[in-house]
Amino acid sequence: MKKNEFRAEPVSCSVKPLSFCQELCIGCNQCASVCQVDIMIPSPEKGKHPIVMYPGECYYCGSCVMACPVKGAIRLRHPLMNQTKFV
Repeated sequence: MKKNEFRAEPVSCSVKPLSFCQELCIGCNQCASVCQVDIMIPSPEKGKHPIVMYPGECYYCGSCVMACPVKGAIRLRHPLMNQTKFV
């Protein structure tokens, strides 16, 4: 039986919706599992934060931040255009 091998590389994008605090993130990957648009994949290194593969497709819903068991480990940053609507 032939094995299929898949490879993925992060897509570069000017938008950076998520930032992870290296000191606080425990690498549980709960944020990646609840992401509605699957922009993250679990890190291959144990204890590291997920890899954001498709940052431009983020819905800015905040489900990843809410699912994180460690407060402050993930920061969701809305684009400047969206920030003016929340004021």
